[in-house]
Order: sequence, then structure tokens, then C-alpha cells
Amino acid sequence: MLLDERLWGLFRTHWQRTLTYWSVFFSFGLCVAFLGPTILDLSCQTRSTLQQITWVFFAQQLFLLLGSILGGLFKKTLLFSLAALCCCTFIISLVFAAIPLCHHVALLSVAMAIAGTAMGVIDTIANLQLVKLYQKDSAIFLQALHFFIGLGALVSPLVADPFLAEDSYVLRANWTANSSSSSSDLQHLRSSLAGKTPGLHNVSLYTSGIVTTRVSYAFWIMALINLPIPAAVLALMYHERLLPCFSSSPPLLAGESSVGSGVYQGGHGSVFGCCHPSSLRGRPPTFFLFHILGGGVLFFTDGIIGSYASFVYTYGVSAPLSMRHKTAGYLVSLFWVSITAGRLASIYLSYRYTATRLLLLSLVAVIIVQFMLLILYFSTVFLFMGTCVLGLAISSVFPCMLALTEDILDYKGCATTVLVTSASTGEMVLQVLVGSVMNSKGSYAFMLCGTIVSCIGFTLFLLLLYVQRVHAQRRPDPAKDVPMTERSKSEGM
Repeated sequence: MLLDERLWGLFRTHWQRTLTYWSVFFSFGLCVAFLGPTILDLSCQTRSTLQQITWVFFAQQLFLLLGSILGGLFKKTLLFSLAALCCCTFIISLVFAAIPLCHHVALLSVAMAIAGTAMGVIDTIANLQLVKLYQKDSAIFLQALHFFIGLGALVSPLVADPFLAEDSYVLRANWTANSSSSSSDLQHLRSSLAGKTPGLHNVSLYTSGIVTTRVSYAFWIMALINLPIPAAVLALMYHERLLPCFSSSPPLLAGESSVGSGVYQGGHGSVFGCCHPSSLRGRPPTFFLFHILGGGVLFFTDGIIGSYASFVYTYGVSAPLSMRHKTAGYLVSLFWVSITAGRLASIYLSYRYTATRLLLLSLVAVIIVQFMLLILYFSTVFLFMGTCVLGLAISSVFPCMLALTEDILDYKGCATTVLVTSASTGEMVLQVLVGSVMNSKGSYAFMLCGTIVSCIGFTLFLLLLYVQRVHAQRRPDPAKDVPMTERSKSEGM
């Protein structure tokens, strides 16, 4: 068997809650990757310039960060957490359905800000609840949780692809534009996106005429795909007797939650509850360093994921590689496929090895791949190979770091909110930073930034290991560094 009977027993006990948390992360993944391939269609739909449409990305990332912080407010009871997940997943379906109705870039930015807030709340709550559910065994189930992000990120581009326009998005008012002219305009636009044409702000889209894009169907299909997820959360609330019709009955898991006031053991009443003086009194300095260093590692590694997925296409079509646009488009898909496959493989690897060992191997592999991509910048073949290996290597960093940090801090729940917020911040900040550097210094700066960032992240992880060693000497706990298989054997004796 891949997993021992103890873990299977835990999963069978909590299977409905576990599957529900996994499904809401599929909803999160749907929102992660659809903007990239649909951005030109949305530019046309809103009759906006490319400079204006970039505010949509910023709105989503900024409010995802705010949503990650807001998610900590809903962790007080199981009722609050599930109600928030139900509302947020339903909001995502509403946003998908409303996007085709947004004919101005400001309305589209508002819609994506709402979706980003919902994504942030989902990110914090699902991670936190799964960690509290499985605690020392959470690494395996966190890997599966983050696998569903990759799965959702794969589905949304596949749904959108058949509905993306091949040539002009808007028919000119005088109806005199022929197909060859439309194709050349689109080619010019794509070249501008890739940084091959100077003066990006001078690129113009036709803002008068009839919109011909069919991308609306893609968003409506994704809204329908997402609808069963809030229904699954409602079913879980019904099963746990948390709906109003069960207000006279105690919740099914009375030891963990209460409809009115039951608080999770070790939990905190607010997002900043961990910073309350009563909570901090007597804490050693290592307690704060774990949060800072763990958040720093995820700031840089999630920043790599966000910036690589956003700009590897631009890097591929730029000199010296000068790949065909369609060929370069496969790089983003390959990156997400690799991340998804890596998280699937990490479900088993987390069972066999400690989170510390997996993190060490992953971060070393990320540095090696980034250096190789920097050195072999002229090789198209290695760019595809490196993209695949990078996705596999970096895929397990977030769930492993979350499991490791919460394990060190005895599952107080503080670390999850801090780490999720740090990861969201890194993804937002590094995308802006890398995009600005590429715009001013050229495409080669893309790999250089990735290499520098990966080295900083690895350095912070080494500091974290040192702090962990100091912390262990003060409070020895040998079981924390024993692989899960050995712990299972010792517990069964």
C-alpha cells in the first residue's frame, strides 16, 4: 500500500471535509490561469489599451493579498470557515458569469478584485483547516490540496482556448478591414507583448466597431464548472449540522467547533490574534524568526512561480530565441503541467521523507535549473526542459514549508496566515519587479532575476534550518525530524 492503515483511517474519518477543501482549491486554480490566454480578448471587450488592461492583473493580485489576511478572521469556528468558503466559491462563479458583461476596464478590474479577495480567503482557510485537521500528518494532504490548484490552472486555459479569436477582435466601423490587415495588426500586438516592438504604449486596438470575440462562452462554461463546489461546501455544512435547520442540535464534531462560540483548540479569534501581547508573552526569539524566515522563503519561491508563468512566453518570443508565438505559448502550459505532476508525486514523497529533506532537494534543484537556464539562454530545447524541471522542483515548496513551520510551532495556526500572506505578497511584488526589469534591461534579465531570487530563497531556508536547530536544543523533540514511516512504526508498537 502507498499509505499505511493509520493514514487511511484518518482520511476515512475526515474524507468529506478533506475532499471539500481540495475542491475549493480547484476553484482557486480556475482563477489563477485564465487571465493570461484571454487578455487580448478582454482588451477588445473593454475597448481598452494594453496599458489599461494591466490594471486587471494588479487588482486581482492586490486583493488576493488582502483576502489572504481577511481569511484569518473566519478561522474562529468551523461554521465561520465553511460559510466563508461557500460564499467565496459561489462568488467566483458569479464573477465568471459577470466578466462577459464588463465592457469597461474599470468594471473588469472591480470584478477581478472581488475574485481576488475570494481567492485569498479560500487560500488561507483551506490551508489552515487542513493543517488543523491532520496536524503532524498534514504534509501529505497539503500536497494533494495544492495539486488541485494546478488542476484548476490547467482546466481554465483548456476551456478558453477554443473560444479565443484568431485574428481581429473588433470589426472597424467602416467594415473595410480585410483579414490580412487584421492578422498583421494582431501579429504587431503580440510582438509588442513580447517586447519586440518599441513603444508598447503606442500599440492601439480598435475601440469602435463590433466586437467579434467569443470568449464569453468560456467564462460561462467555467462558471458552470465551478458551481458544484459551493454546493459541496453546503453539503458538508449539512453533514456537520451547521445549517440553521440544525441549530437545536449540537454539531457533529463538538470537540472541534461550536455553532455559537466553540473555538478551535490553539486557534485565535482574529487575524492578528497571534500578535496579542498575551499570546506573545514568554515566546522565544526563534518563534518570531520562524514566521519571518518561513514567510521569506515563500515570498521568493511563490514569486518565482508567478513571474515565470507570467513572463516565460515573453522571454521565449524575444531575441535570441525568437520562438513562434504558438510554440512559446506551450511553455506556460508545460510549466503548470509540471507543477501539477510534481504536487501529485509529492503526495507519496511526503509520506516517505521529511518536509525538511524535500525542501532542501527542491530548493537546490530550483537553483541548479535557474543557473542552467541562465547559461544556456540560447537553447530553445533546454528552455522547454528547464521549464519542466523547474515546475517539478518548485511545486512542493509551499505545502512542505507550511507543514514544517506549523509542525515546529505546534500547530498554533499563526504560521498559516503569515505564510499564505507572504506567498501572495511575493507573487504580486515580484511580477511587477521582474516585468519592470525586463522592460528596461531586456529579456535576458528574466533568467537573471530568477537566479538571484532563488539564491535568496535558499539562503533564507538555510537560516531557517539553523534557527530550527537552536530551537530544538532548547526544546528537544526527536520525533519532529523522524520520517513519517518510522513514526508510524513506533506508534504502532
